[in-house]
Amino acid sequence: MSFWNSTIGGLIGFSLGGPIGGLIGAVIGSKVGSKDRSNAKRFTSNQQQQAAFFAALFACLAKLAKADGVVSKEEVEKVDNFIKERFKFPSEQRLFAIKVFNQAKDDNVSYEEYASQLAGLLAGNKNALVVFYELLFELAMADGILDPAEEVLSRKTPGIFGIDLSLFDKLKDQFSSDSSDPYKVLGVTSDMPFDDIKKIYQKKRREFHPDTLISKGLPDELLDKAKEKFIEIQQAFEVIEKKNSN
Repeated sequence: MSFWNSTIGGLIGFSLGGPIGGLIGAVIGSKVGSKDRSNAKRFTSNQQQQAAFFAALFACLAKLAKADGVVSKEEVEKVDNFIKERFKFPSEQRLFAIKVFNQAKDDNVSYEEYASQLAGLLAGNKNALVVFYELLFELAMADGILDPAEEVLSRKTPGIFGIDLSLFDKLKDQFSSDSSDPYKVLGVTSDMPFDDIKKIYQKKRREFHPDTLISKGLPDELLDKAKEKFIEIQQAFEVIEKKNSN
């Protein structure tokens, strides 16, 4: 993506402002002059959202990993896996992500500040924030234990993002069990009429379709995660549909 080179990264950091813009500026180390300010207008809101998304993601990952006072080996490995396997970043983007993580880990900005600005930038794309939250939760559970300090932040996040507050409990159940409950995946109950379940499934299927998420600002690098979510919804409904056809 073009915004990852140092000049564009600096301009987007400047035009975004707030803690995320400050973080990008600190990592890039660019000083934006008056001449560059007019050039910042060349960058679309979609480019800014994507730059902010990844800067905020790795900032929040850093704050969450450091919440218990120590960044564990498992957490470092999980972040490294995100960078190399999940997002498949080329070398320049890998370096940027690592620098963001290390900068945010020890800066004076709070987790809540980074998360709140991201929520504002993606206010029109709540489902992208759900994907974001699931990545954060995955990191929190990297060592198999949800530390009390990590749990506090994990419980706070749905409220900051303005998404379903029950997501914390749903994800905790999923990570603590060997198999996911299809009803919990869809956010329904087994005693609901099948027709109502089907309507909810169809709505979620549309909302979490990868093309829909990307059109609303989800970066291409998160396409695999979006596909996983979409397949999970599809498979959950198929299980429920099979039960109701017997």
